[in-house]
Amino acid sequence: MNVVRVVAAIVESEGRYLVTRRQAGVHLAGLWEFPGGKVDATETHEQALRREMTEELGVDVGVEDLCLSTSHEYPDRTVTLYFYRCTLAGAPMPLLGQEMRWATREDLRALEFPPADRDLIALLTDP
Repeated sequence: MNVVRVVAAIVESEGRYLVTRRQAGVHLAGLWEFPGGKVDATETHEQALRREMTEELGVDVGVEDLCLSTSHEYPDRTVTLYFYRCTLAGAPMPLLGQEMRWATREDLRALEFPPADRDLIALLTDP
C-alpha cells in the first residue's frame, strides 16, 4: 500500500486556528484541513511545511514543536501526518482558489475534517 508522509501547520491566533478546505478533484475533496502537504523524499519536515505554506498561502512560517504524529489507513493509501505548531511571517492568502478561514475551537468540532485529523481535533478541543 502507498504510504504518504504529510506535514501540517497548526497556526493559532487570538483563539482561532487557520484551516483550509480541500479543493475539488483531490483526495478527500471538500473536507477542511490544517494547511500543509506531502513531504518530498529529499525534504525535512520543516522544509516541506515552509514550501507548502508558501505555495498554498503565500506566507512563510516559523516551524516550532511537533504537536502530534498519527497514521490513518484509507482504502487506497496510508497517510502519516505530522502536525507542527507554527507562527506566520505575514498574512496568509489562499493562492490556489481554496477556502480559508480562522476557526474557533467550537468551529473545529463542527467542521468536517478527514478521519486522519480526528486525534488532533480532539487534542485541540477537549478541555
